[in-house]
Amino acid sequence: MEIIRRMSEVLVNIDGVELRRAARVVLAGVTCDIRRGELVAIMGPSGSGKTTILRAIAGLEPFQAGRIAVDGVTLDGGAVPTVATLRELRRKVGMVFQFHCLFEHLTALQNICLAPVHAHRVDPQAAKARAHELLRTFGVDHRADALPRQLSGGEAQRVAIARALAVDPPVLLMDEPTASLDPARRAELGELLHGLLRQHRTLVVAT
Repeated sequence: MEIIRRMSEVLVNIDGVELRRAARVVLAGVTCDIRRGELVAIMGPSGSGKTTILRAIAGLEPFQAGRIAVDGVTLDGGAVPTVATLRELRRKVGMVFQFHCLFEHLTALQNICLAPVHAHRVDPQAAKARAHELLRTFGVDHRADALPRQLSGGEAQRVAIARALAVDPPVLLMDEPTASLDPARRAELGELLHGLLRQHRTLVVAT
């Protein structure tokens, strides 16, 4: 796994993270600082641990040793994080999964509003207004009432990014964002990422 950095206070500190599954070592002492406003690309072949480190940063993957700190929220290897810690981490980190993982029974708008309303207790009308704002930003507000199965791959990805940004996290993680896109859509994704960087987002992309 190779980390290539572009562009400057440390927002994410990964210190000696080790993760094993049975006898297999998935992450062996990963250490990295990610600074606010950077675009960090994590590159490597399938099975090299790219997705695993993203999931560990997001608090979705327990690890046995080391430490991850995200904007003042700390996860320690071998320790079970508290509910309060995970809730605060969810405010700091948004994640766009490789296959988007939108809830199939919810519309695009409902997918975006779900976490703000039910996990972060945002007023439903405020969450809805924010969701429409994000959908407009990514050019898919006209698909607000569409179910995931009615969306194209590019539209689903934009909805997934909007969902990840719904609580305005400073860090956005993206797992294999080009995997389900044709070449034309990949160019659009590049423009979208540059737009997020102009908003001073911190992006960590596995590819």
